[in-house]
Amino acid sequence: MKKMEKPLDRVDCEIISLLQEDGRISNIEIAKQINVSEGTVRSRLNRLIKNEIIQIVAVSNPIKLGFTLVGHLRISAEPTHIEQVAAQLREIDQLWFIVATTGGHTGIDAEFIAKDLDEFNALILSRINRIQGVTRVETTLTLDFLKRRYDWGTAGPA
Repeated sequence: MKKMEKPLDRVDCEIISLLQEDGRISNIEIAKQINVSEGTVRSRLNRLIKNEIIQIVAVSNPIKLGFTLVGHLRISAEPTHIEQVAAQLREIDQLWFIVATTGGHTGIDAEFIAKDLDEFNALILSRINRIQGVTRVETTLTLDFLKRRYDWGTAGPA
């Protein structure tokens, strides 16, 4: 039986909010701002990362990093193959965000990056379209990021 994760409390939510504002803030500064020990911050951060509640990374703009094609994919698959399709998609480095979806399109949505048109064509034609169970791939290209914010806080205790 899977162990239940401890629910987020006020301290967890405050740590997350501070990191969303500044991912480089030190544990000592977090501890000062929320009035707990640095050890508490360290142990809470380890738990939040281990349980995949947060991920601490540098969020970059792929367009400014030289990727000429950035966009969104809507991948339709036979219902009996969704899990196998998702597993194979997770192995593709150019796909950096993958989610299961519902609504008018029930399947998998993904965001991709490509250095050039050749890499994009290979991604779609040679990799994704050849996955057993994939029935359709729709692409949308990103022209510019108009809003990219990651400081939405948490839905937990305030």
